[in-house]
Amino acid sequence: MQHPDGRPVCALTIAGSDSGGGAGIQADLKTFAAFDLHGLSAITAITAQNTRGVRAVQSISPELIAAQLDALFEDFAVDAVKIGMLGDARTIRAVAAGLRRHAPARVVLDPVMIATSGAALIDPEAIDTLTDLLFPLATVITPNLPEAARLLRCDNIHEGTATEAAQSLRRMGAAAVLLKGGHAGGAQVVDLLDDGERTLRFVHDRLPGEGHGTGCTLASAIAADLARGASLVDACGRACDYVHAAFVAGYKPGQGSLVVLDHLATRAGQVASAPTPLSERVDES
Repeated sequence: MQHPDGRPVCALTIAGSDSGGGAGIQADLKTFAAFDLHGLSAITAITAQNTRGVRAVQSISPELIAAQLDALFEDFAVDAVKIGMLGDARTIRAVAAGLRRHAPARVVLDPVMIATSGAALIDPEAIDTLTDLLFPLATVITPNLPEAARLLRCDNIHEGTATEAAQSLRRMGAAAVLLKGGHAGGAQVVDLLDDGERTLRFVHDRLPGEGHGTGCTLASAIAADLARGASLVDACGRACDYVHAAFVAGYKPGQGSLVVLDHLATRAGQVASAPTPLSERVDES
C-alpha cells in the first residue's frame, strides 16, 4: 500500500525475536506483509525458543535499541508502531525515550509478560516502569487477562469483571484498552475494547488448540490497520477477524503442541478491506 506521494505505508515493530518464527518480530513482520505494508523492526531481545518452550533470553543493550529507533525514524515515515516484549526497565526506558524523541502518531502496546509456554518475559520490578513511561504514549494497550491481572495487582479477571478492569487500566494512562479474552473459558472468545467513550465486545467462536503468537499478531494487525488509516474501533475488530482467520489456517511446524498462525493465508489487506466484520460486535455503551 502506498501514500498518494508514492511512499509505502510503513509500520514498525519494537519487540523480541522468536527463533521459532511463530511470535515476536517474526509474527509482526508477516502480519505487516499480509496488510500490504512495509515492515520495520527494532529488536529488544533475542530468544532461543521453539514450539516446546523458551530456552534462553538475551536483552539487547539500551544503546543499540536507541540506535535502531533513531536509524529508522530518521529515514522512514513511520505510520504506526507496535511494541511487544520489553524484558526489563532499562529496555523500557530506552524505548520510551525513543518514542518521545520521534513522537509517532499511532502506538499499539502489547504488554508481553509471559510466553505461551509459561516462561516469564519481563522482570516483575519493571512493570511499574512500563505503566509509568509507556501507557501515556499508547494509542491502545492490548493485555490478555493474566497480564491485566498483574498490571492491576489482582488475583484474576473474568468475564464479569472485565469491563471494570479495562476501565481501571485506561485510568492508568492509556488512551484505550483492548482486553483480550482468550484465556477465559467458554465456547466463545470475547475481546473487550474501552476507548473512553464506549465499550465494545468482539466475539468469536473459540477454536481448538493453543495458538502461538496470537497476542503479537493481534497487536501488529491493529497497528497495521491504523497505519492504513482505519479508526481504532475498525482496526481492533478487523484485527480480531484476522487473527481468527490465521488461526483457522494454522499449522504445527514443530514437535510441540502449539499452533503457529498462517499469517499469509489472508493476503494484501483483505481483512483490512472487508466491509463486513467476521466477528460479532456488541456495543455496551
